[in-house]
Amino acid sequence: MPKISTDKITPGMILTKPIQGSNGMILLTEGTELNEKWIDRLATMGIDGVWVGAAEPLMPISEALAALDARFEAVLKEPYMETLKNMVRIHIEKLYA
Repeated sequence: MPKISTDKITPGMILTKPIQGSNGMILLTEGTELNEKWIDRLATMGIDGVWVGAAEPLMPISEALAALDARFEAVLKEPYMETLKNMVRIHIEKLYA
């Protein structure tokens, strides 16, 4: 999605590029989901526009979990790999909640 002005931002949009202040400091990072609080702050800070995308997953959760299983299939006998896989599974499930 192209750069849009702050008055067109809606809650739930995701930043596709970081937002920098006038001094070059990063205010919000890429991947931040915008809410009413951030939208209001951006408007009052004089930010003219932001690069955003929709908060839609790239694939269904079933595909994401199947890809996770396939990725870890060959290394599950290695120490800590089962623990790591479970941590990633929890993260994926939270993304889709």
